[in-house]
Amino acid sequence: MIAENISLGILSLPAVLAKVGLVGGLITIIGLGIFSTYSGYVLWQFRMRYPQITDYGGIGEVLLGPIGRDVFGAAYIIYCVFCMASHLLTFTIAMNVLTNHATCTIVWGVVGLVIFSLLSMNRTLKNVSFLSIISFTSILSAVMITMVALGVSPQAAADAMQATYHPSFPSAFNSISNVVFAYGGHVAWISFISELRNPKEFPKALVLLQTVDISLYFIAALVIYRYAGENVASPALSSNIPLIRKIAWGIALPTIIIAGVIFAHVTVKYAYLRIFARTKHLHSRGLIATGSWVALVVGSWTIAWIIAESIPVFSDLLGFISALFASWFSYGLPGICWFYLNWGSCTRGAKKLMLSATNFALILLGCIICFVGLYASGYQMHLDASGSKGSWSCADNQE
Repeated sequence: MIAENISLGILSLPAVLAKVGLVGGLITIIGLGIFSTYSGYVLWQFRMRYPQITDYGGIGEVLLGPIGRDVFGAAYIIYCVFCMASHLLTFTIAMNVLTNHATCTIVWGVVGLVIFSLLSMNRTLKNVSFLSIISFTSILSAVMITMVALGVSPQAAADAMQATYHPSFPSAFNSISNVVFAYGGHVAWISFISELRNPKEFPKALVLLQTVDISLYFIAALVIYRYAGENVASPALSSNIPLIRKIAWGIALPTIIIAGVIFAHVTVKYAYLRIFARTKHLHSRGLIATGSWVALVVGSWTIAWIIAESIPVFSDLLGFISALFASWFSYGLPGICWFYLNWGSCTRGAKKLMLSATNFALILLGCIICFVGLYASGYQMHLDASGSKGSWSCADNQE
């Protein structure tokens, strides 16, 4: 869970502080962390009441029947494909940094498309815990190197930090959406609960996860912003001198690749199981089964590549993903699930009234992040497209 949460999202957080200021940025990181902890607990309660569900498609089926299963399942697949796109985009940034933009960025996108597709061909994903350790160690090491190097050679004075800035509303809200993405691991938590030997133990794992990621997000955002200054890059690994930048991006490559492949695997497996459920091809290694798996892999990565080339700015893509999907998976739907569990007893006593208010706030938060976030990310993408960061461009996309 820690490796699944602490991935690309942490790289956008220092730029959030540089956009909205110390006060608003740090309050958002802590506040959304607390809300996401509680919403994860609600998901666990819902899963314990309905032990047959194993993913968000199952939640949709409980809430809305077969139509809900299909709608939630489609949203789950689309969300994962967008996350794959974020890894592909980050891969192109890394390659531009490591090679000093040796070739057209679209070419690096095609190279990434081939690499990610080949690595996603295996139909089983054994040793996921081992891969997760490598992924987390990779991103943590890259962030630590960035912080230490900036501490040794600061690019900004301590008094350059500002409690508040005054960006445009769309720009500020798009930055806040990047924090939402950093806490957007809920989409996989139902599956994790289902695979525990004792699902009742999940709250312990949840508390450990949220303690670790809130602490790391707070420290990384604050330290990198303090020493990189208002012009900190997003992703934050590009905020150092060229040599350190290359070292950090080289160390971060395992996270970029491994986490992207895991997203692809769960996406393709979900689609494959839905297509071949209750057929002889489900566990087959024949031509139809293998060919379908290959087609799903190549097709999903091709769509992810198109998305990455169409939204070529890292913070814009994360903001769009958060507004459209993470707003509901992490906040809105858990609030709805609580009311589904407690309908008819929402006002019985002070405790239930307080919980009703809290979960209504979750639903309201999901609505605000979704609708306002879509406007903000669209506005920001329009601004970036009119500059040097347009879609389908050969231009260097490292900041």
